[in-house]
Amino acid sequence: MFRNLSLVFTMAALAGMLVSCAETKDEGINGYPYTVVATVGMVGDIVKNVAGGKAEVTDIIGTGVDPHLYKATRGDVVKLSKANVVFYSGLMLEGKLIDALVQVARNKPVFAVTELLDKEYLLEPKELTGHYDPHVWMDVNGWIKAVDVVEQSLSEVDPDNANEYKANADAYREQLNALNTYINDAMASIPEQSRVLVTAHDAFNYFGRAYGLEVMGIQGISTESEAGLEDIGRLVRLLSERKVQAVFVETSVSDKNVRALVEGCAAHGHQVTIGGSLFSDAMGPMGTYEGTYIGMLDHNATTIALALGGNVPEKGLNGKLKASDS
Repeated sequence: MFRNLSLVFTMAALAGMLVSCAETKDEGINGYPYTVVATVGMVGDIVKNVAGGKAEVTDIIGTGVDPHLYKATRGDVVKLSKANVVFYSGLMLEGKLIDALVQVARNKPVFAVTELLDKEYLLEPKELTGHYDPHVWMDVNGWIKAVDVVEQSLSEVDPDNANEYKANADAYREQLNALNTYINDAMASIPEQSRVLVTAHDAFNYFGRAYGLEVMGIQGISTESEAGLEDIGRLVRLLSERKVQAVFVETSVSDKNVRALVEGCAAHGHQVTIGGSLFSDAMGPMGTYEGTYIGMLDHNATTIALALGGNVPEKGLNGKLKASDS
């Protein structure tokens, strides 16, 4: 995602400009439903739940698309320019969209849903000092703060419906609390020695911290980083020594490094299976249960628990997962 530290600081400065513009520009709501554009599905799903029927929500970055690498198209710029309100995740997740967001923020309200997270909460990857891990949606408690931002922001731009936004947000937070409890229980059901989560890239560090798993990504925080033979060799030795039985691919990241890991373990006499495909930087297909934030995390927790020896229902928290997906 970032090639050097100077670029990190440049992008951080642009993000600061974006937030300041969002605080000073407001076109207001002229009718219903008004138009909201969100960068990624996880953000758009919050807006849909909080706004209810007051807004039509469009996501720019679709199913199975990596937001770290995504560049705005001409069509995206048109969507952003026509929106009444724009929401993005922040923490440089959408680094290559920042220029487009800065331009739009000169004329309309633009909000980062991660703006209420304290620095003490955020994880700072070793590979980029001064840059925070953007994958906060992997911890449901952290993502609830994003719901707070959406509720407050919609109430600012449309104060006449603030009570409705609060009621919708309260109902959604209740669902998220139930999801958080389910994930805690699911991870606790995994035998302690098996609580090791190996994935294609470092998207699950907040998940691991919140739910008690040791997390290892073959690549770094950004999918733009490359995994070398030394990285794969180190993980092969670790998996073999600790007798880890399963590793996981991701829906928005190439599986070639994970498969190289499996082959390397086999060469060392240790059989590792691919435990399933996890949603990391994008949700499932639109219109499906996995195409919602709750479905996405339910799928991940259930898939991980089943593959690592935990005890969870195959169809997940709400009985909506396909058995073949878990």
